[in-house]
Amino acid sequence: MTSGTTRTRAVDELASLLRPLGRIITTRVPEIITGIAVLATVLGGLAVAGAAVDDAAISANRGVAQAEVLEGSTFGRTVVRFTVASGETVVPEHGVFYPTGLEVGQPVAVEYDVGNPELVRVADRSALAAAVPLLIVLAITWAVLGPLALWLRRRRLTSQTGA
Repeated sequence: MTSGTTRTRAVDELASLLRPLGRIITTRVPEIITGIAVLATVLGGLAVAGAAVDDAAISANRGVAQAEVLEGSTFGRTVVRFTVASGETVVPEHGVFYPTGLEVGQPVAVEYDVGNPELVRVADRSALAAAVPLLIVLAITWAVLGPLALWLRRRRLTSQTGA
């Protein structure tokens, strides 16, 4: 019986330690939801900025080649093989940028950075190809989380004023 009582005391102690944290979280839910939406927006902006930087590097030192889409491609990475001007065959470790619509075995024109052939994109595609779906996702995120945060904030304010 001693161990059961000790365990109950430990659980009660843990609960008493976590209870104030739970109150803080529950009173700050609107701010937490808004923070999640802001974080998603910032991360999305950084992703598009990174894609734009990669595009600028490719455009500044552009090489063009015909590539083949290889097996082993996944949703997150489309693997291609192409030959650079020096005759070296390159299979970029991170795949090709903006691969929408590519299928295994398909030949595709690519543009790459001559100084770093690992930076390769499908020809005539740019960061805008990544920005449009991202903007749609962010719009949906804000359309759902924005009103939810406002509703929770109003609910909290009315419960605090007692109206």
